[in-house]
Amino acid sequence: MPSLISNLRMPLATAACLLFASWQSTVHAESKVELLWPQGAPGAKGETDNDKPTLTISLPPAEKANGTAIIICPGGGYGGLAMTDEGVEWFNSLGVAAFVLKYRHNGSGYQHPAPLEDAQQAIRTVRRRAEEWMVDPRRIGIMGFSAGGHLASSAATHFDRCKNDSSDPTDRSSCRPDFLILCYPVISFTTPYTHQGSKKNLLGENPDPKVVEAMSSELQVTSDTPPTFLFHTDADTGVPPENSVLFYLALRKAKVPAELHIYEKGQHGVGLGRKLPAVASWPSLCADWMRGRGLLEKK
Repeated sequence: MPSLISNLRMPLATAACLLFASWQSTVHAESKVELLWPQGAPGAKGETDNDKPTLTISLPPAEKANGTAIIICPGGGYGGLAMTDEGVEWFNSLGVAAFVLKYRHNGSGYQHPAPLEDAQQAIRTVRRRAEEWMVDPRRIGIMGFSAGGHLASSAATHFDRCKNDSSDPTDRSSCRPDFLILCYPVISFTTPYTHQGSKKNLLGENPDPKVVEAMSSELQVTSDTPPTFLFHTDADTGVPPENSVLFYLALRKAKVPAELHIYEKGQHGVGLGRKLPAVASWPSLCADWMRGRGLLEKK
């Protein structure tokens, strides 16, 4: 990638846009959808599609697969799911297996802890079936956009290593992600930078202050929180960039490896930035971060 950009002698953002066009035309992942909870989700209120979280599985070609997997949590303010630009083809082009999580949310009649349960189950599922999907069980990450970023950060700060006494083999797998990618994430529920819509949809009108604190991700970071890549925009008025900054500072304090990029321009919800050159370079920076951590080495 760097050699192409330098040889073309063009701005990084322009080159990134061209690379995305190339990836879209050459990578055609065959996706399949599976129920996340084949026996029924905990606390399910019915039998409709809204009550059945799913994983959309997109695996890279075998010759490109490097063993890394990413679970992607779309945004939507915990009131819906904006499943439009999750980067599945881009990840597959890097050799990364991508799993898009359709999780329960307030728009489908669910609040906390249902979304977190779904995210944890997704991590456990991918880890338990790692061999089937040509995935290294030690290289499973989670990524989220906006409120999906809050869900991903919650999964990275609320996890258990395994439930050894469970009869379900999936439960006996750890739900701790190995790395974390956050895109303009909702993080804090206790500061002036809170996205009130996400907070209300997830926790209700008058939540217990202890639950609010527990679900403020910047307050839950420990040394066990996985290495993290974050990006945000200074122009984001929907979810202010202070959310990413607070999480980054908490990671720094806990001595967790982290990388943060804040772009000057770009509204909330830019996705992969294909149509906005001002932020189109962030996936390349993320790929460099993954490469630097050995996540793109073939295993």
